[in-house]
Amino acid sequence: EMENLTFADPRVAERMSRLKLLKVDVTSNSSADRELLKRFQLFGPPGILLFDATGTEAVAGRVIGYQPPEAFLERLDRVLGI
Repeated sequence: EMENLTFADPRVAERMSRLKLLKVDVTSNSSADRELLKRFQLFGPPGILLFDATGTEAVAGRVIGYQPPEAFLERLDRVLGI
């Protein structure tokens, strides 16, 4: 849903164009996938984490599960300082 609805929203796409994006597929549930989920305290996809330029997670930007465009925009704006 995030891919098809939220990320497809032009406003979300514009905000996300200001960020460096990294997408990790953990759906194969390999040991490396499980280790990554554990490291970031996620139970499974989808999980979206936003980090600042120093590599520190912007906790206000953490999203677990689906968020509609409006809710996700609020998080992005908070993290981007808009």
